[in-house]
This record gives sequence, C-alpha cells and structure tokens, in this order.
Amino acid sequence: MKKSNIKLVVLMLTFLCCLSTFPLFAQPPRFSFEKYVTSEGDTLNYRLLYPDANPLRKFPLVVFLHGGGENGNDNDAQLKWGVMNFATDQAMAKHPAFVIAPQCPKDMNWFNFNFEENIKLLPDPSKPMELMIKLINELIEKYPIDKNRIYITGLSSGGTGTYDAIQRYPDLFAAAVPVCGGGDISKAASIAHIPMWIIQGVEDPAGDPRSSIDMAKALINTGGRPGLTLYPEVGHFSWLAAYSNSALMEWLFRQQK
Repeated sequence: MKKSNIKLVVLMLTFLCCLSTFPLFAQPPRFSFEKYVTSEGDTLNYRLLYPDANPLRKFPLVVFLHGGGENGNDNDAQLKWGVMNFATDQAMAKHPAFVIAPQCPKDMNWFNFNFEENIKLLPDPSKPMELMIKLINELIEKYPIDKNRIYITGLSSGGTGTYDAIQRYPDLFAAAVPVCGGGDISKAASIAHIPMWIIQGVEDPAGDPRSSIDMAKALINTGGRPGLTLYPEVGHFSWLAAYSNSALMEWLFRQQK
C-alpha cells in the first residue's frame, strides 16, 4: 500500500473513533448541578440524581460523601469515585433513588473529631456537615422522599464523615456504609440500631484498618449487627470493590426504619 493511502486510512480511522465517542461527551450529565444557600449566605455545592418521573410513589435518598482529594468548589470532582455506580442504567432501573453528592469546600472537613488519642466526637458539627443536614431536610420537604429510607455512605474522609453524621443524627438514617473511615467508638451504643456495612482494605496506608475492626466489635458489644468486609491485598482504594458489589447495593436498598 502506498504511503499516501496509509495516511488516508489512519485519518479515516481516527475520524471514526472520534465520531463513535462523540455521543459520550454530548450526553447531558445525569447528576444535575445544584447549590444550597442559607439565608446567611453559607453555600454548599452538590449534585443531584433524580430517580424517575413518577409522582405516584416515594423514593429512597442516598447521601454520598466524597474523599478529601475531591474537596473544592468545581461541583464536579465529587463524582470521581463510587457515586456513579448509583447512576448506571441497571442501578436506576432496579433501585431508583434520589442521590445527592455534596462537595466539601477546600480546607474543610465533613467531620469534627479530635484525633489526638482515640477518635472523639466534638460537640459541634463542621460547617459542611451542618449545611448537608439542612440540605437533606430541605430535600425531604421538596421531593417525594421516603423518610424511612435515607441512606448515607462515604469513602476515606467521607467514610469518617459518615460516622460523624450518624453519631450526631442517629435517628435520621436507615442505613450507613462507611468505607475506609473511622468514628468515635465510645458512641457505638447510640448507633448500634442502624444497619451498617463497614468496608476496609487491610493494607490501607491512609486509614488504619483497626478503626473499622474496633468499631465493628464495639457495635456488636452494644447490640448491633454490622457487616464488616476486609479486602485482602487492598490498600486505600477499597471503594472500587465496595461500590461495584451488587450484593452491597441489594442490601442497602432493603433497609428501612
């Protein structure tokens, strides 16, 4: 084949590849861009997934807390890990739900713990946590949300934020899935009634696996029945296996108060 013909074939193949991928970029995002603003001007960016155009029923609400690497104000980075598993065709058909993914501002946290010795819950919530709870209450009033099926999950610092949320508001959530996070073990009795699936990589260099193990033990000792999954040969990215696990999704959406 002549060199000019080879160049033509390469150009055509490149064009076809670009054409085939164009619809992927042309599709609008399933998570809408939203912003919660208080009367005092405090702001929390978030993304919202709508479950279905069906006014005849109420839907669960899933609250997803991202990790520290996705802090910021672009209202986009929080979709990087995990939460998109709730927005596939299969997930939305089988488990339609409202899903919110708020974004924690830079240099702030979902949680307010003292880490000097053991993890201890401090009296006041962080500003992002305070705004998130206000947002949840607003959404409950605005949309057909089943208040008996509000779930919370998060990874890394969002996993720690998940513990913070359920320990501060133990009557709000129907289930929790903290992934590679840590909480106040002394508060285990107050959350033992919440169905929980704790997930951790046993070689995690960023989050001590003992935090997950000790919390599971404390919950069991105070009457809880938590699930605990420890992934062998897995470091900090335990959320990859967690949110792609269909059994986890089935378990989560079965829970109700």
